[in-house]
Amino acid sequence: MTNLLTTPPLFLPSHLENQAPMAKYMRDQFQFLGVKSPERRELLRPIRQASYQLTTHQLQHWLAFYYQQPYREYQYVAIDLALANLRRLTPAQYQWCQQQLTVTPWWDSVDAWRKVLATYILKHGCLEQEGPVYLRATDKWVRRVGITLQLGWQQQTNVQYLRTAILSNQCDEDFFIQKAIGWALRDYSKTNPAWGREFLATTTLSRLAQREGQKYL
Repeated sequence: MTNLLTTPPLFLPSHLENQAPMAKYMRDQFQFLGVKSPERRELLRPIRQASYQLTTHQLQHWLAFYYQQPYREYQYVAIDLALANLRRLTPAQYQWCQQQLTVTPWWDSVDAWRKVLATYILKHGCLEQEGPVYLRATDKWVRRVGITLQLGWQQQTNVQYLRTAILSNQCDEDFFIQKAIGWALRDYSKTNPAWGREFLATTTLSRLAQREGQKYL
């Protein structure tokens, strides 16, 4: 156990037959070992259990070690471990996780990091302090997270923040931004359909955002 705690293990196998299809799905931007999600999660179990025994310094080392690996699956491992250890993430580790949004970014990593960051913000009740940081960013991936921060918050949703997030990005024609706007609207409309209908009726949005936003209305 001592060696496991001090040295993060490279534990994922290589499946040659899966590598090209998985890379193609991500537009050949990343290298893959070919390990699909169910197998990765199963193999992660003992690693996740060991991570609970790490000191704060050791945990940070593990997160950085895995996210620096060339294979995309290990970057997913880093995100999984951050989420598993969310209750004890320090403010500095939260900031580190936030910074990873712009490291080898694509929707898969960005949306996975969003869950870590959003859960931390909800747990600590710091949306008013942290939310604007995302919305002021020049990087589209950071702003995508800002728009979708409250997914699944239901009655805890800060409606004024949601409105600001959408209106401050409504003129950005980027597909991933417009998709995020629609996604955020669609999610909150399940909790408050009347608000969703009114917002869509009184706000000029792209066709993509409108189509996504009204799926449950």
